[in-house]
Amino acid sequence: MLQEESDLSLIIAQIVQKLKGSNLYAQLERQAWASLQRPEIKLESLKEDIKEFFKVSGWEKKLQNAVYSELNVYPLPSHPAAPPEHLKEPLVYMRKAQGSWEKRILKSLNSMCTELSIPLARKRPVGEQKELLNKWNEMGTDEPDLSLFRPVYAPKDFLEVLINLRNPNYENGDSLSFRTHLGLIQVPLKVKDIPELKECFAELGLNTGQLGIDDSTQVPPELFENEHVRIGQKVLAEQDSAAAQQYIRQGSPTALRAELWALILNISSQPEDILYYEQLKMNVIQHDLLVDSLIYKVLLCFSRDTSVLGHFAYNSASPPKSYIRGKLGLEEYAVFYPPNGVIPFHGFSMYVAPLCFLYHEPYKLYQIFREMYVRFFFRLHSISSHPSGIVSLCLLFETLLQTYLPQLFYHLREIGAQPLRISFKWMVRAFSGYLATDQLLLLWDRILGYNSLEILAGKSKFFCV
Repeated sequence: MLQEESDLSLIIAQIVQKLKGSNLYAQLERQAWASLQRPEIKLESLKEDIKEFFKVSGWEKKLQNAVYSELNVYPLPSHPAAPPEHLKEPLVYMRKAQGSWEKRILKSLNSMCTELSIPLARKRPVGEQKELLNKWNEMGTDEPDLSLFRPVYAPKDFLEVLINLRNPNYENGDSLSFRTHLGLIQVPLKVKDIPELKECFAELGLNTGQLGIDDSTQVPPELFENEHVRIGQKVLAEQDSAAAQQYIRQGSPTALRAELWALILNISSQPEDILYYEQLKMNVIQHDLLVDSLIYKVLLCFSRDTSVLGHFAYNSASPPKSYIRGKLGLEEYAVFYPPNGVIPFHGFSMYVAPLCFLYHEPYKLYQIFREMYVRFFFRLHSISSHPSGIVSLCLLFETLLQTYLPQLFYHLREIGAQPLRISFKWMVRAFSGYLATDQLLLLWDRILGYNSLEILAGKSKFFCV
């Protein structure tokens, strides 16, 4: 009990510290000072009156949504004596594997830089800046020659690293279990079995109505859909992130999805957010990065966004560094490259492509993608023991397929088509590019609803069938 109270106090302190540096905190402070001029605010009941003002004016709800958003993102507190790297990844062999993988990626990027005689970054000439600014809205419609550029790495390269992952403390003797003998992933991580998945994803049960599913249910589809839309509109009117997350577990109506996702991710698009996007855009226009040749327009701004570096506090990966020319090895001349610390891989743009169907304003599209990335997508290309990490997803997929469809699993293995080699690219891209857009968005509804990527492993199992 005392440990639970201590953990709760630590979580509260972390969230308070995080919110103190946010724009919301500044807005709340301004509103509190402004409310002192209101006649209903009395000195003798100042605290309670201001709290009531926040509640009536809707600021309390905004604060609740911000706290709920932080709870969904921030990892559970570790032991007070645990070193900082344990927050990133508790298992030493996972951290070492991720570090080796990062060195390999950086070596690939530097090799391409040397081969093409192109600097990692350069300031664009004024004429080129003007040209880029004039054709900004047409970017992506032309097809520049990228034949000289190669992906830094592809999903199949990453899979080979995961296949060779081993826990040095785990005894792999003659008594191999059925799963470790047949599956490609051979690390002893705890993954959910079917009963645990049923409990975790209870709203996906056969007796619960779902949008986007044609199977017969107890309630006629049109009646369920009409009622579900009505409830969704009520959730949006209440502006409650927790209620929106619960609601979307049964799928989102197409007309409400954009607003529901923004509510769950706590994206409000204030004037300062639009200004921040414009600043990132100007950084793109002023400076050219080698990685620009590998990504989509919205991602050009993403690569310059240093706020993304914050997610490395709970990501097993570390942002790569580069050095100012002639100062190699001197830490005081080291800079993160790219500025957001994320080197894109082959297919990285597929994380943002489906969002283009939901958001027309570039700044809103960008905000949603950035939040989706720092909550979910980064786990699909970093080595960790997290339940939503790609290693656990691969292991969960193999376990489910081998346990519940053993004949299919054994047949594929016998003909030299290991199931994971087929499904890995689906999971690492969160099925973007492999499902029709309407089906993909329904799948991502559930990722947001359950705040988990584990559903990708289950989807891969059925997709394989």
